[in-house]
This record gives sequence, structure tokens and C-alpha cells, in this order.
Amino acid sequence: MRKISVLSMITLDGVMQAPGGPEEDTSGNFAYGGWTVSYGDELFGQIMQEEMKPADYLLGRKTYDIFSSYWPGHVDFWPAINKGTKYVLSQTMEKSDWENTVFLKDVAEIQKLKQSEGPDIQVWGSSELIHLLLKHDLVDELRLKIYPLILGEGKKLFDHNAVPAAFALTESHVTSKGVIIAIYKRSGEIITGDIEI
Repeated sequence: MRKISVLSMITLDGVMQAPGGPEEDTSGNFAYGGWTVSYGDELFGQIMQEEMKPADYLLGRKTYDIFSSYWPGHVDFWPAINKGTKYVLSQTMEKSDWENTVFLKDVAEIQKLKQSEGPDIQVWGSSELIHLLLKHDLVDELRLKIYPLILGEGKKLFDHNAVPAAFALTESHVTSKGVIIAIYKRSGEIITGDIEI
């Protein structure tokens, strides 16, 4: 079975839209594209390099369009994204010029992919896909970079349809710019009870 990891840069209010630049994703008249740019440091760079090592990728259609227009021309910076298999959830797209691209039609095909043999699978961007994965309890790990800002608008990491699930913190760091980097592993069911006073 393959592990599915969600890698996401989010604000304190859970916004994940267009972290990398003003034109990355302007849907919904989003005006804050590039909100991560002033928060980089050496530790952040080291962790990003680790996360950009070879893997396979599961992407939503919109994120795939953004990636496929950019990364094939930037092979030196992230060679793994070009070499790894890109699995794309799309109802309409069936072929692409970007090497190693495979199209999936529905959740059943994602479940079948997860049960197969192969490298771990990373999900970058792709808010609607992440919502679908969380709804069907298909996320094994959350690798979050939490930025010290609130945007008040934009696409969010979580919606109201996620299956209730417990996660365990397996690793954490705080950068010099106040970004909390936290890795959570799926760890079972929600435990409830009364607080003793």
C-alpha cells in the first residue's frame, strides 16, 4: 500500500491559495497571491529540498495545469516532479505532453492507486482534491507549513466534509520567520470524554 501525503502551505485561517505568486491562482478575485515569499529562511529551504526528493504525485486538474505550464521548463530546480509519475484527477482531460502523466477519473481509481505497489504519493496544491481525499479518509500524512498571517479569503485546506480522524505529530520545526512546520501522521479515531476539573 502506498502512503498519500498532503503537503500544504497554509495561513492561520487555513488559506492555501496561490502561495507562490500573484498570478498563480487568481480565481475568486484572490488578491494575495505570493503571500509566502517574505518568510523563507535556511531551515525552510532545507525542509523543502527534502520534500522535493523523488516521489509520485497526485494532483487536481487546476494544479496540474499550473504545474505543467511551469515545471517542465525548470528541470534543474525540481527534477523529481518531471521524472515522477503525475496522477491527475480529471473528468475531461485524457492526455498531456508532460511526460509520465496518468489521468484518473474518480475516487475508486485513487483507492486502487493507493493499494498498488510503488513510491509514496505527494499531493501539492489541489484544494478540491484534498477535500475529496479527506472525505474518503485517504490521507495518511499532513505536512503543513503554517504561516503567521490571516488572509480572510481564499481556498482553504479543510472544508466541512472531512471524515473525523485523529493525527499524531511526528515532527515539528519553527523557522526564524515564525513559520511552523508540522508533520502529522494518521493515528486512529477521535477520542472524546469529559474534562475533569
